[in-house]
Amino acid sequence: MPSPYRALFAAPGSKRFSAAGFLGRMPLSMMGIGVVTMVSQLTGRYGLAGALSATIALAAAVAGPQVSRLVDRYGQRRVLRPATLISLAAAAVLLFAAHYGWPDWVLFVACVGIGCVPSVGAMIRARWAALYRGTPQLHTAYSFESVVDEVCFIFGPIISIGLSTAWFPEAGPLLAACFLAAGVFWLTAQRATEPEPHPREHRGGGTAMRSRGLQVLVATFVATGAIFGAVDVVTVAFADEEGHKAAASIVLALYAAGSCVAGMVFGLLHFAGAPERRWLLGVCAMAVSMIPLLLVGNLPFLAVALFVAGLAIAPTMITTMSLIEEHVPRAQLTEGMTWVSTGLAVGVALGSSAAGWVIDAAGARAGYGVPAVAGAVAVAVGFLGFRRLKRPATGRGGSVEQHSERKERHVA
Repeated sequence: MPSPYRALFAAPGSKRFSAAGFLGRMPLSMMGIGVVTMVSQLTGRYGLAGALSATIALAAAVAGPQVSRLVDRYGQRRVLRPATLISLAAAAVLLFAAHYGWPDWVLFVACVGIGCVPSVGAMIRARWAALYRGTPQLHTAYSFESVVDEVCFIFGPIISIGLSTAWFPEAGPLLAACFLAAGVFWLTAQRATEPEPHPREHRGGGTAMRSRGLQVLVATFVATGAIFGAVDVVTVAFADEEGHKAAASIVLALYAAGSCVAGMVFGLLHFAGAPERRWLLGVCAMAVSMIPLLLVGNLPFLAVALFVAGLAIAPTMITTMSLIEEHVPRAQLTEGMTWVSTGLAVGVALGSSAAGWVIDAAGARAGYGVPAVAGAVAVAVGFLGFRRLKRPATGRGGSVEQHSERKERHVA
């Protein structure tokens, strides 16, 4: 591991909470695809499977920011454990209902309960912020966490699908639930690195979404999420049309691998100047990288194109986390980070649905027009809201207190 990353873990407790965060984030990439695999195997109803997966995503989009808002107010331990128990209980109901053929409405209610799952990634980033706020190390920490996210998305779906197809249908979601329980309870047992809560009387009231800069980031990431959701669906359909459906998981893993490589390199760099310019450049790069997908003719070309497209993801996400610190008060930092994840989740649901409709109507190749359009929308929103991003919030939690050469330090 390069020395800047090794230096991160000199802080007491950092290795433990980062490891716990890795376990706790694995369900993010395992649960949805695991439910699709499980339900399609048990019932053969792909429509129901997709609807249940979308229900989990949308429920998490609604509940996630509220859970994080409570975390900012009362602390991680007091909030995450009850929220996780609700999610685990709902997952158990889902597994039993699917196995024993209970009515569909029970499945949907259980999926809504699973949506109470906390945003573990936001919790880990909040711990890094508490350790390294205002230093160059925070940029490196955010970069490392983006790499961890991509590692989860490389291996999580492969593990979930593999277990459900090779062992028994419920195995993927079951293991995802076990990862969630182990990660959250291990994380919340580590009190020394838990960020200090900010009771209501010290916060100034209101939600983090009152920040005009955060509104721009969330709106842009709805469009960005549509890119991700559409690329996943269209890639599976394209591989199926080519007669190699199983290869879709490898191709999508390369998409995540490109982001992983870029995030690791990006964390070794430090930049001067305003991060919002780099953020807008990243959004533009993500949009432009969708254009070659419209020209794909075979799976090897698609794999190369997606790897290259993935190079823009992690740097843009890292920069986004830094901008959240500038535009959200410190007492609402966890909530602010979760709102971006919410935007992504809503976008994934929209992109998946739109891509499926286009594929049914015109085929997989035409489906790549959906992420291309979503990328154009992301760029348009980014340019329209750029001026808001140039005005950080008063009393923010930011690690970049001002834009100057001396305080460049971080971010991206």
